[in-house]
Amino acid sequence: MTASRELGIAGPDPLRSAVTQWTVGALTTQILWTRVFGAAAITAARRQRCAALVAHARKHSPFYRDLWRDVPASAPQLADLPVVTKSALMSAFDRWSTDADIRWPDVETFIGTRAHIGERFLDRYLIWTSTGTTGKPGVFLQDDAALAVYDALVTAQLLGSAFAGCDWHAAAAQSGRAALITAEGDHFASIASWRRVAHGKPWLDMKSFAVTRPVPDLVAALNDYQPAFVSSYPTMLALLADEQRAGRLQLTPAGLWAGGEVLSRSAHAAIEAAFGCPLLNEYGASECLTIGHGCRERVLHVNADWVILEPVDRDYRPTPPGELSHTVLLTNLANFAQPIVRYDLGDRVRMRTDACACGSALPAIEVEGRSDDVVTFPSRDGTVVRLIPLALTTVIEEAARVYRFQIVQHAPDRLHLRLTASDRRRAGAAALRALRELLDRNALDHVAVELAADEPRCDPRDGKLRQVIALRDVAPTMSATPSAPRSRRRGSPASRPSR
Repeated sequence: MTASRELGIAGPDPLRSAVTQWTVGALTTQILWTRVFGAAAITAARRQRCAALVAHARKHSPFYRDLWRDVPASAPQLADLPVVTKSALMSAFDRWSTDADIRWPDVETFIGTRAHIGERFLDRYLIWTSTGTTGKPGVFLQDDAALAVYDALVTAQLLGSAFAGCDWHAAAAQSGRAALITAEGDHFASIASWRRVAHGKPWLDMKSFAVTRPVPDLVAALNDYQPAFVSSYPTMLALLADEQRAGRLQLTPAGLWAGGEVLSRSAHAAIEAAFGCPLLNEYGASECLTIGHGCRERVLHVNADWVILEPVDRDYRPTPPGELSHTVLLTNLANFAQPIVRYDLGDRVRMRTDACACGSALPAIEVEGRSDDVVTFPSRDGTVVRLIPLALTTVIEEAARVYRFQIVQHAPDRLHLRLTASDRRRAGAAALRALRELLDRNALDHVAVELAADEPRCDPRDGKLRQVIALRDVAPTMSATPSAPRSRRRGSPASRPSR
């Protein structure tokens, strides 16, 4: 028996695909009608789904059954349930899952092979890995029911106001070609979801491009491919918008998709103006692929019929609407295989108190998620090279399996890498080598990279760890043309960037 069969990997299944499409269509209709009937219908759907999820978790997850032992089973309030963290769930992986066939040794073997990215584990589950800035990797399994909900939420978003200006005729003329620029080297949600769709629908024209690819190479590849849709991180889309304005990138996309980082309103407007098409902003995570989405007013709305967000302070007490939280608790109402109930997501969120001009009944939020810097370097030939944060962090995570670190630009031509003491001893050399290779591929062989003696430092204002910190007074006056490479990953219309 082959290793693939032992691990439950299956090829395309036409019957499963047909059932999935019917299910997604029915769910999309349900979502749209629920939202038409307004806040009361959304609240009723959320309460019903939350009660079902909690009852299922209590019955089938030994972890939650023990955790909630002292909570009355008769109609508990969500706020009565304890908060859970990534480390707690990962430490109790087998007991957390509601399917006894999910065992950590088998999962670990499966995700250890990158050829399995986008394949189903046990023929039932898609696996996503996540790191974030906590330094603790997470592994999350999604069954077909959860995936159908995510697909339906995406379909509803495509039918919403944010994509109303999409030129679908132009998209058809370009054969609907879709490009994803993301981290390709691990089971991240973006690339795993992308490959799942491409694997199940081989007639679609879809290509993914590594986020670590030098910009000139990426520009040339995109110019050759001419996608109708482009999906990536906001920092990458902003960089590509500069290339489009300069005339080096020459695309005519029908639509853009952003995710995985915070997208400011000014960056949103600038990217749309550069490409002349709508940009849909999505808020998601590996724990829940689509938490919220942007509207035509460039405001994020929570998918409150399928997701519960609780902004809280450092002591997990509710944060009043209008105030920025310390973190936010996530409850994913779609995933019954590995229930996510009152999970400390780590993002800072402000629930808006005013009604959005778009008219949506979904609650509006402002999010402070990833806020790492794009690092700018002067090159030897007088141009400027910019590296987005996820290019820098990805090479370290993939090569060294290090997840808590900090890259600090101390001078225009010098980077310091901060690692914990244990990671410095175990993988310091591998992490430095990965950074060195990335810099060299981008014609930055003159930029020094050193292992710092100190450890990663959290921001004293909010206790959060910023992984990439640029030198603020670097403002080169030379041309902003990225230099040509000498020789040279992160996370979705089908899949969004998310990690």
